[in-house]
Amino acid sequence: MSSGAKNALSERYRALLNRLRAAEARFDRPSESVQLVAVSKTYPADDVRAVAELGQLHFGENQLQDAMQKIPVLADLGLTWHFIGPVQSNKCKDVARHFDWVHSIDRFKIADRLSQHRPQDSLPLNLLIQVNIQSEATKAGVAPDALTELAEAVSSLSHVTLRGLMAIPAPETDIHRQREVFQQLRVLLERTNRTLNMKMDCLSMGMTDDMEAAIAEGATHVRIGTAIFGARQKPLAA
Repeated sequence: MSSGAKNALSERYRALLNRLRAAEARFDRPSESVQLVAVSKTYPADDVRAVAELGQLHFGENQLQDAMQKIPVLADLGLTWHFIGPVQSNKCKDVARHFDWVHSIDRFKIADRLSQHRPQDSLPLNLLIQVNIQSEATKAGVAPDALTELAEAVSSLSHVTLRGLMAIPAPETDIHRQREVFQQLRVLLERTNRTLNMKMDCLSMGMTDDMEAAIAEGATHVRIGTAIFGARQKPLAA
């Protein structure tokens, strides 16, 4: 990576981090209570290393083939890897062995396979259930009215820990309408915790264009890619 490209990457990352911390302060969230997941899908390992050198430790991938090329060569950095895309049954073994978090559980079958493949000597795999909060036909995720049943089933598995919920709302420019959707996910988390006597503590919601609204409504993880790394590169096959 050229020095110019590295400097530009550093400037984007610092600007985004400042924006995140400003949103925490604006909405009375404790400083550093929101985890930035730098979405590094399609970007090369050198870019990830450059951002890690700035202090970023959490990275998100949704293309397993691409991720498996990067994770081994970056092993010396002690990064935390989040799988944020749909998990195919035949990919469960690699995801369970090489990732720390999975944000996109919407079927018990996938959670069960991840549990079965999680190495016995590893910490439990952190799972988030993806909710199709707006019932979009083109989006993955469990329907809100089916969440309780799935959460109860997933919470019974060994070698995984159900930590919370994730959603990807439809694009919206008005922050008040953005907040309404994120509020629905927060209420679902609270309701599910009460119903099942659980202690899920994570809400993965918010990307570049709606990060502030998500933080206002309790996001614990925001997933940001282009605002850090620049224009997206052509994705590889899964």
